[in-house]
Amino acid sequence: QVQLVESGGGLVQPGDSLKLSCAASGRSVNRITMAWFRQALGKERDFVAAIRGNGGSLHYANSVKGRFSISRDNAKNTVYLQMNNLGVEDTAVYYCAADANVILSAIRDKQQYDYWGQGTQVSVSS
Repeated sequence: QVQLVESGGGLVQPGDSLKLSCAASGRSVNRITMAWFRQALGKERDFVAAIRGNGGSLHYANSVKGRFSISRDNAKNTVYLQMNNLGVEDTAVYYCAADANVILSAIRDKQQYDYWGQGTQVSVSS
């Protein structure tokens, strides 16, 4: 079992930055795939970014590449999502997800992840 708790969401203006945190318990974030997804009102839950375990690769959705950065702190067992140059299109509930058995070719598929946090709201508005 993995428990995930997100934090760091809020209301910001276009062009601002925000850093989300996902604190994990039950498994080491260094050994499993951790990911961020987001769900805008009335839309599907979409992949944002992922980091594979054991020093593995980073993956990003095209819509956030160059603006968002995923990282982890093994000592704190926490994964972060640094979001820069936010736009109104980034408004959504952001979810942290985890799984030990995600295959690389399906890393963007939400069906691959068994563990989810409760979500944190990010709102970008002028």
